[in-house]
Amino acid sequence: QVQLVESGGGLVQAGESLRLSCKASGSIFSINAMGWYRQAPGKQRELVASITTGVSANYADSVKGRFTISRDYAKNMVYLQMNSLKPEDTAVYYCHLRAPRGYDYWGQGTQVTVSS
Repeated sequence: QVQLVESGGGLVQAGESLRLSCKASGSIFSINAMGWYRQAPGKQRELVASITTGVSANYADSVKGRFTISRDYAKNMVYLQMNSLKPEDTAVYYCHLRAPRGYDYWGQGTQVTVSS
């Protein structure tokens, strides 16, 4: 089994920054991709950013130029640096891990609230 633990969420004002962290632990033999999704109230969960192992990062259009995803392969961690935050970025952010054979794992979520 794989566990994902997120940290770094909180309440900030528009224009400020936050950094989310996620550590994967447990029975990790291989990771195809790690990334971040978010879900705002009344909306579907959406991809924010992801990194496929050995490939470049992928971002949602709404966060390009403001958010940066990075991975520490040795520590099985993924980070999301969020700059110039907007009220519409308010959501629960979930860490995601894609293992071989299509297995998906999710963190418990961390709340990000951006006030105007």
